Amino acid sequence: MLFGFGPMVYGPTVLFALGEGAILPLIPVIAARLGANVALAALVASALVVGQLCGNLPAGWAVARFGERITMATAGCVALLAACAIALASSLGVFALCVFVIGFCAAGFGLARHSFMTTRVPLTFRARALSLLGGTFRLGMFVGPFVAAALLALWGDERAAIWFFAACLTATIALVLFGPDPEERFAPLTHRPSSPVREADATTEDTGEVVTGSIPTQGRAGVFRTMWRHRRILSRLGLAAAALSAVRSTRQLVLPLWGVSIGVDAQTIALVVGVSGAIDFALFYASGQVMDRFGRLWAALPAMVLMGAGLIALAFTHDSATADMWFALFAAVLAVGNGLSSGILLTLGADLAPQDDPAPFLGSWRTLTDAGGALAPLAVSALAAAISLAVATGAMGAVALVGALGFIRWIPRFIQR
Repeated sequence: MLFGFGPMVYGPTVLFALGEGAILPLIPVIAARLGANVALAALVASALVVGQLCGNLPAGWAVARFGERITMATAGCVALLAACAIALASSLGVFALCVFVIGFCAAGFGLARHSFMTTRVPLTFRARALSLLGGTFRLGMFVGPFVAAALLALWGDERAAIWFFAACLTATIALVLFGPDPEERFAPLTHRPSSPVREADATTEDTGEVVTGSIPTQGRAGVFRTMWRHRRILSRLGLAAAALSAVRSTRQLVLPLWGVSIGVDAQTIALVVGVSGAIDFALFYASGQVMDRFGRLWAALPAMVLMGAGLIALAFTHDSATADMWFALFAAVLAVGNGLSSGILLTLGADLAPQDDPAPFLGSWRTLTDAGGALAPLAVSALAAAISLAVATGAMGAVALVGALGFIRWIPRFIQR
């Protein structure tokens, strides 16, 4: 059974995410030490997201061409070199480039494991398996900052966290290269007798209509050909998924900014964000249970409605006498919504991807969803600067509700119960 092989399936993801989570809060700090102002430090920190966005399409090509194991090992080695360069960097430009490279490699790592799970996990527990995969990433990102704080308290130097990331990468590479290969242990599923996806015939244009009959096997398609073939799915359900990614990114940005805007002290902000993260992490497996038992829409819709309504309601509490209480309350509401969405994007991508060669499609899917997450902070910053943070928060809540309507419309069309 796949879960019995968990250390090799989930272990590398935990190690990579743990190390990345340890250095993530320190990227702006190190950038400032190298001479960046606040705006430039924020730009350097965003290089990680930009790198992941740019890496999805090449990662799809690499996984389709060389396989998951070689892609993961190569991405780990390149990321290890970038981590060592960060620890030794004395130039802001070199530092920013290395952060970008780490994000680029994270895309290859994530897509390789996503592709593996897509082709080998049976439909009956696919959502739970992918929610667990998303949960392992959230575990690393949740625990990583605490590890970084402990290392800083012990050594008093940001480089200690970077070397910890390098150690995690070394362990990841060793596990991938010398551990049992899941690709050999678990053969790809050869057919989908009860697949939820209404796939178009691979020889014809993808119109989004229901197609019956067997699916012919063809040679591997390139990334851009795959994008064109599945353009209708990507431009419809893919945009709704991008809206979910945008709202997730908004939550991470808005909560600390909101606390500062209403005058909450840094310790309280950290406590609220920390509790919110704990709630989010605690619910990651519930999403998979709901999707496998009741269907994908039953997890996607409540998550989007909760986060959308939470952001819109929060926007009206900025000048309230009890603004700090509403801040804590709606941070918890957003955490519940985000926790219920754990694994949704992974599961929808796996449901929609061609079974015989999913990597190019998943590269396109992840590029679209990551673009939503990357553009959301820019939209929030622009609206906050032009009007107010409350308006920006409410606007992103509206985006969530529009995305919910997209899920209502397109999930039943492209994915059966």
